[in-house]
This record gives sequence, C-alpha cells and structure tokens, in this order.
Amino acid sequence: QVQLVESGGGLVPPGGSLRLSCAASGSIFSFVAMGWYRQAPEKQRDLVARINSGGEANYADSVKGRFTISRDNAKNTVYLQMNSLKPEDTAVYYCNALFQLRIGGPIYNYWGQGTQVTVSS
Repeated sequence: QVQLVESGGGLVPPGGSLRLSCAASGSIFSFVAMGWYRQAPEKQRDLVARINSGGEANYADSVKGRFTISRDNAKNTVYLQMNSLKPEDTAVYYCNALFQLRIGGPIYNYWGQGTQVTVSS
C-alpha cells in the first residue's frame, strides 16, 4: 500500500522559512511527478510547485523566486523549501504524487494528509 507522509509545517513569522518533506512508501515502480498543493480556508486547492520525472519544476506565479521544490529519488522524498514567507502563504499544504506500480500500468494519483503552514507575527 502506498502512503505519502508529510512533515515540516508549523508557525513562522513573516519573512521566515520552512521546509516541507513528503516521503512516499510502498512498492512504487516509477514516479510521473510529485508536487505540493495548498488550500486556504474557503478556497480551492491550488498547485504550489511540481517536479516531474525529468527533474523539471514548475511553480505558481505567487511563489516563484521564494519557494524551491526538490526531490531525493533514493528516498522517494520530495521537499519544498519556502523562504520569505508571507501571511498569504498560510494554508494546509498537501503532497501529491503521480506514479505507476508497474511498467505500462495505470497512473495513480495519491494525496498526503496535509500539513498546516501558518505565517503570522
């Protein structure tokens, strides 16, 4: 069974930094992409950053230049380094993974349980 376990959320003052981690466990053959989404109260869940199997990353315009997504293939882990945090970055952050369990198999779409990030003085 595949699981995504997130960590690293918390309370940070404006201008501060946090690093989120998402570790995938289970018999995963290959990842298509891994990424981070966020959802603020009463708002939809939006893409923050994503990195594909080729290592190409894309970011929401609102976080470009402040957030960096990276991955450790050996650990099946994706990270989100968040710098210069703003109050509007406050949200629940969800890890997402697109992966295959076997060659030519279907692509599965899994979500982590979410981790709260609060930016406030």
